[in-house]
Amino acid sequence: MIARLSTRYVLPVLIVLGTFGTVRQAAAQAAAPAAPPHQPSAAAIQLAKQIVDLKGIKDIYVPLVRGVVNKTRDVFMQTNFMWANDLNEVAAIEQRQYASRVNEMVDATARIYASHFSEQELKQLLAYYQSPIGQKASVEEPKIIEESMANAGTWGDNLSQEVMASMRAEMKKRGHDM
Repeated sequence: MIARLSTRYVLPVLIVLGTFGTVRQAAAQAAAPAAPPHQPSAAAIQLAKQIVDLKGIKDIYVPLVRGVVNKTRDVFMQTNFMWANDLNEVAAIEQRQYASRVNEMVDATARIYASHFSEQELKQLLAYYQSPIGQKASVEEPKIIEESMANAGTWGDNLSQEVMASMRAEMKKRGHDM
């Protein structure tokens, strides 16, 4: 399932999704007044938790704890690289200590699902994800995302080369040989 996504692609996916969400939210706020938030019922949240579990959402968040711990370790490593062994040992302890915090994100995701769908819609989604095609979608979607992110990386690298060549040409026209 989603666990198959490599760590290399998880954070960029979350960043891209977050960016799209922020842009869409800003556009929606500019276009219309903000609607009051939908407060989901306990039953809706429970249905959403089942959907989140079926989709393997927890597997997306597991690398985040490791990433936060490693980033913090690296900050301390800049202070004194001689602490590397101790910092690595402490980081391993911290990863185990904070691993359960992933459940906070899973619960938050379920609440978000429940705030976007009615109980009836959540029941329909749950039925879908329990169906053979829904189960296949849960298996194939992470592969599609991984392939798409790899493709996006290659596309971005190629575009970067084109932009670099174009900028060099424009700068050369202005007398700057780069």
